[in-house]
Amino acid sequence: MLQAGIVGLPNVGKSTLFNALTAQEAALAANYPFATIEPNVGVVAVPDERLGVLEKLVGAQKVVPATVEFLDIAGLVRGASKGEGLGNQFLANIRETHAVVQVVRCFEDENIVHVEGSVDPIRDIETIQIELALADLASAEKRREKAMRAAKTGDKDAKRELEILDKIQPILEEGRPARAASLDDDEREIVKKWFFLTTKPTIYAANVDEASLADPDSNPHVAKVKEFAAKENSDVVVICAKLEAELVALDPADRADYLKDLGLTGSGVDALIKAAYHMLGLMSFLTAGEKEVRAWTIPIGTKAPQAAGEIHTDIERGFIRAEIVSFDDLVACGSRKAAADKGLARLEGKEYIMQEGDVVDFRFNV
Repeated sequence: MLQAGIVGLPNVGKSTLFNALTAQEAALAANYPFATIEPNVGVVAVPDERLGVLEKLVGAQKVVPATVEFLDIAGLVRGASKGEGLGNQFLANIRETHAVVQVVRCFEDENIVHVEGSVDPIRDIETIQIELALADLASAEKRREKAMRAAKTGDKDAKRELEILDKIQPILEEGRPARAASLDDDEREIVKKWFFLTTKPTIYAANVDEASLADPDSNPHVAKVKEFAAKENSDVVVICAKLEAELVALDPADRADYLKDLGLTGSGVDALIKAAYHMLGLMSFLTAGEKEVRAWTIPIGTKAPQAAGEIHTDIERGFIRAEIVSFDDLVACGSRKAAADKGLARLEGKEYIMQEGDVVDFRFNV
């Protein structure tokens, strides 16, 4: 399963957010650095309002949502790339993830100690960015030494690596992420195999106080984070981790009413989960029957037979066709048969690329 790692400096709200994400008190939230030592892992349901609609439409006995895995990783401090604090462990844990959710403190509270002594989200972002860049720089230098030796023998792949490193290393030396380098698609595919920390896609979770939720743009810290993220084409999700952790104890209906009273249309945690799911390059197709309504997770761009294989390998092996109705068309018509009668059901073959919201019935023969 693809994983998103939750990172940040100590005491920014990582473990509180993790508890809200996983709807349990699994992570130790405490007002001191390194409350999280081993990474906590949580498999989180991806919010999908379509599932409830399909459940009522077909009278399903159960609903199974898509899931995404989050890791709550120990807080990082300056010098992590040289082993300070829990630096080596932090870097090893984040290297295993596929994307990063960086929690950034955007609230003032004199009762919660900040490791740097003051609240400054851009400084915090850059602290982590620099440490990750330094770790990648050390990896790049080792790779360069190896490539230079191979290039002397005429190895074309090694020469190609050196050309790419010439683009990446100056950026890392500035403390900036490798993903900021101007690379073509082929070069990016090569760099993926190097497992650099700073090539991982990143979401910034701006952790605010409850008073800022209704109008987060009025919070100057949030404005700075959004400006910073825009420069590197990253997303920002505004959350109040403390509030979200408290909402877990409420019934879903009461939770919705409480958010409405705050002037909010939805949960920040739900928005974060959806953003992380998309950032990991994932999407869902749907199946709907009396026994079960389910969202199945596939990489964006997956063809129909491989999607069928997520249900069972025999379905992929004996794939004949996919009978597809879009969610919107199915709901509007009231049934798959009614959609078919109106010409809104499609028969797709082996080359069909699955689309978000496809409600599918696979035909196969083994």
